Amino acid sequence: MIGPVRAEILRRPPPFVATLSNHAPLVFGMNPTEAADALRTPLTYVRGRRGNEIYLAVRDIGGSLFFPRRDHLYLQFRRGHLTGWKGDWNLNETWR
Repeated sequence: MIGPVRAEILRRPPPFVATLSNHAPLVFGMNPTEAADALRTPLTYVRGRRGNEIYLAVRDIGGSLFFPRRDHLYLQFRRGHLTGWKGDWNLNETWR
């Protein structure tokens, strides 16, 4: 005699873009406070006039004792809203 049959729910894998290494939880239109909360790191002012600033977010990703990994992300704000961002791997920092 065979026991009860149970149906299993098939789970789909996450979308490809969710697994990319450059995936950041940012959305155009965020203000600086929302962007800092999304990145879970404080933002450092780089330059710009009030409302049209560029900020830097430095995240410690880990790495090893000899080669720590820190990702630099520059955020551009216009009229207080996020309009773009750019990553900087800063390869020269490793050899300081």
